[in-house]
Amino acid sequence: MIREFDALIVGAGPAGMSAAIRLRALGRDVLVVDEQPAPGGQIWRAVETVAATATGALLGDEYRAGATLAEAFRRSGAVYEPGTQVWQIEPDWHVYMTRAGKAEAVRARQVLLATGAQERPMPFPGWTLPGVLTVGAAQILLKTSRQVPAQPVWIAGSGPLVLLYMAQLLRAGGKIAGWLDTAPPGAWRRALPYLGDALRRAGEVGKGLRWLRELRAAGVRRIKGVREFRALGDGRLQQIEYTLPGGGKQRADAQVLLVHEGVVPSIHMTRALECEHAWNEQQSCLAPVLNEWGRTSRPGLYVAGDGAGIGGATAACVRGEIAALGMALDAGALDAAKADAAAAPLRASLADMLRLRPMLDALYPPRPNIYSPADDTIVCRCEELTAGDIRKAADLGQPGPNQIKSFTRAGMGPCQGRQCGYTIAHILAEKQRRPVADVGFYRVRPPLKPLTLGELASLDLEEDIKGAAAK
Repeated sequence: MIREFDALIVGAGPAGMSAAIRLRALGRDVLVVDEQPAPGGQIWRAVETVAATATGALLGDEYRAGATLAEAFRRSGAVYEPGTQVWQIEPDWHVYMTRAGKAEAVRARQVLLATGAQERPMPFPGWTLPGVLTVGAAQILLKTSRQVPAQPVWIAGSGPLVLLYMAQLLRAGGKIAGWLDTAPPGAWRRALPYLGDALRRAGEVGKGLRWLRELRAAGVRRIKGVREFRALGDGRLQQIEYTLPGGGKQRADAQVLLVHEGVVPSIHMTRALECEHAWNEQQSCLAPVLNEWGRTSRPGLYVAGDGAGIGGATAACVRGEIAALGMALDAGALDAAKADAAAAPLRASLADMLRLRPMLDALYPPRPNIYSPADDTIVCRCEELTAGDIRKAADLGQPGPNQIKSFTRAGMGPCQGRQCGYTIAHILAEKQRRPVADVGFYRVRPPLKPLTLGELASLDLEEDIKGAAAK
């Protein structure tokens, strides 16, 4: 018989755990499903086992703080099912998922998406070579098994995660061959208008400055103003080549290259459900349009955490609690006066936490040419399509992303466009000389994650329908 819950939460990171705790305190019946084997999400990955170890100490207090929330989540009474992939959500809030090779449909009265963010895709020549990873992937290895590259690594990119990971890597005994800082020149001049608000979060600013001091003390070579770079090698990474502000090119031997250009909200589930989205000019990405409680344009569907807009772990926790209050309010489990009273301090706290965000966006915007790769650069890894392939298809009239998908199969591979969607949109915008926001994004269709025929065959909907009719 099909299982039913008051609320189903997708994701057990900071937002998902916080929302589940609050919903359970309000007497709601909650199911939390998560792809990971344990709660914590990306930022607090493996926190239950790592926080009390030496690795937890080098990752810092912000990481170890997640252990307390994970413990409270475990005690909350929410049904927690790790290792679960959601591959379809229907507007009547039937949620289809797979766990341990078996598919199931679960019915929920409300759904909260707490799927977080993903690293911004940044195709460049050679990015598919073995030895090239994202900074986020390298940090996962550090958190889960304290894996530190044996050879000095090159880092390319900019943003808080780059600084944090380099500091953590040095504390773990790793070595950095050099840092290709891709932040456009004039960062502090761009950030100056937001300095007043940022100083009210002096502690956060101080953390970044401490990371920079650690890098200087370790003698990390920082090459500023890098506009372009490429990975070179036969069968694996052997060298990197980068372009300096003056236009000159330099090469260096490399065995590991870690890249990062910020993060963007995970929007595939909200796009598949055709929720309203808005273009964020500062972060060059889409985000779902939400009301003050985190509800999307579809009643019954909510988003919390970095999937609602990039804000970090502590802001994600608060957004999760606010969304939980909104869900209880909309379900009639909480009256408006009590919901507003409980949300008021949370909203004030969230506003304070987000004060630093405009300055960070100004300091670390995506490189202007990040989505305009050379013709020979692979942009769709799943289908091995180059930027030149996309530009040729773009000459056939004035196609949108979905027409390009039909012409070339870009976005039809296992990642469902997560890695190529923004690049395709930017290439089309450049060719058609119109804003990226007007070009749009892929139409996302289920299954949202790869699904085997065996898993699909295990879905016994007929039995579920009979059980529902008997009730």
